[in-house]
Amino acid sequence: MSNDSEYPERLRELLDTIDTITDVDERSALLIDFAERFKSVPPTVAQRPYPESHRVSFCESEAYVWGFPQADGTLKFHFAVENPSGVSARALAAILEKTASGAPLRQVAAIGPEIVARVFRQNISMGKGMGLGAMVQMVRSLAAGRGRSPKP
Repeated sequence: MSNDSEYPERLRELLDTIDTITDVDERSALLIDFAERFKSVPPTVAQRPYPESHRVSFCESEAYVWGFPQADGTLKFHFAVENPSGVSARALAAILEKTASGAPLRQVAAIGPEIVARVFRQNISMGKGMGLGAMVQMVRSLAAGRGRSPKP
């Protein structure tokens, strides 16, 4: 389990805000809002068919992750979610793009899969939780590898 004090500041702040939302409908509305703000990977970074090396294992929504190196040594994260019903995957992708892009790589590499439970609580199936956790793991791997493909 990761210590969230090591996470990027924007992610810590967002998790603290989400932790205060106890109303199920309010939390769902917030996550739907994130899903609606999701922007898929631009064609300048990747085009269909997306390379399998960027595909998230176990993800039911066919998610893909890229870490595009920035001049300051950080990464700009991009995601694709191919399943139009993948609301949870789009919400997590939007959260990770907003909070991990531009953050120090050591902080991004510290993000643990437990954030899935903090964000979604018990409102997801075990399979969906595995896929979302794998999405977090790919972001971590890209940060650790400085944007190289997370899989061989």
